Amino acid sequence: MPADSRISLRFGINYFLLFAVYGVASPYLQVMVRRLGYNALLVGIFLGMFELVGIAGPIVLARMADRTGRHRPLLIVSALLVLAGLMVLIALPMAVATMLGLSMLALGLKTAVPVLDAFLLQTIESARLQGVRSPDYGILRATGSAGFVLIAMLAQLTPGFETSTPFVMAGAMGVLTLAHLAGLWLLPEHGVPVDATAEKTCAPPQESPAPQNTAGTFKVAQYLSGMGGRTAAWPDHVFLLGLAVIALSRLAMAPIGSFFSLYVTEELHVQAIGGLWALSAASEIPFIILSWKFIRRYSPMFAIAIASWAIVARLLIYALFPSPAGAIAGQLLHSLCYGMFQPAAVAFIHLKTPPELRTTGMALFMGAGIGLPSFLGSMLGGALVEHAGYRILFGTFAFFALASIILYRVYKEMLSAVR
Repeated sequence: MPADSRISLRFGINYFLLFAVYGVASPYLQVMVRRLGYNALLVGIFLGMFELVGIAGPIVLARMADRTGRHRPLLIVSALLVLAGLMVLIALPMAVATMLGLSMLALGLKTAVPVLDAFLLQTIESARLQGVRSPDYGILRATGSAGFVLIAMLAQLTPGFETSTPFVMAGAMGVLTLAHLAGLWLLPEHGVPVDATAEKTCAPPQESPAPQNTAGTFKVAQYLSGMGGRTAAWPDHVFLLGLAVIALSRLAMAPIGSFFSLYVTEELHVQAIGGLWALSAASEIPFIILSWKFIRRYSPMFAIAIASWAIVARLLIYALFPSPAGAIAGQLLHSLCYGMFQPAAVAFIHLKTPPELRTTGMALFMGAGIGLPSFLGSMLGGALVEHAGYRILFGTFAFFALASIILYRVYKEMLSAVR
């Protein structure tokens, strides 16, 4: 795949526009559902179902991208689902319609990220096959964070937005989705083909034997040299163990995604949702760019363990120091909780997934590693908020991050071999 500055620019624009949509969705979706008239328990149930639908759908759709090699059509369908889901959510304020609207939003929002990530990683690998300069994943992912920060800050600085109706918030999200939809036409439909010369010089020999690898590691370099294992062995036990470590840490993070905005307004009584979310996204940018060097030097799982300790600290700060200063300190820890965690998790999944199943691997990560924990966390979190409050919620979920660290320590040698 040619990987010149134009390809990087096209991906950069699309990451920016996609995460601009998240700049409204992440901070304000929970607020929108709450203002439709539901209590905290129902908010947790609805957002839990939102995450549950976001598990199976993207895996099925991403498998289509692996089979056909067509990424852009799936991204277009995802954007259209977001628009349709917003209309149903706002036009029909009843429980069944709320569930349907959130389900459509889940399919749209949860599919776009793994498909775009897999498309970019495919572009990077093919560029390296040809020996040309490849796009930088960290920089392009940070471009997405910049889009999130910009929109979250604009929402914060727009008078009355945080106290506005769900219709206004959904309208803002819809406009951003239309911009994202327009930006998708900059991407190629089928992926960028590898030129014939590179294919002849870099194509793997057909009869190369699979390597003996006691850690079961699928290494990118082995695949590029034609020495990869067979897809029948995937997912292996190391992949599943790593996914479990990732899932436990994401479970610990679930109450932040589902209830932090409500914690700020109802527990702290401050109107700073957009600003606090923008602060957390801004703090992640340098780590997303620089953490790759750390991940390559050590291992993805070691980086995830460090991020998990930061998750423990962040949740305990929210629980023990319920104040604007505590909220700011916790949001700054997002630099590690996401800025290091996300690239490390993506690197682990990428290393442990055969090339022809990379989109499926990313969707499995988004579903089982992020979606399922978020579903469980939202359901449990809603009940905890309703009966015990936000501080107990955050303090309780810190134990899941500790469980992730313990699991990593038990299988440290095996998991750290994936690098």
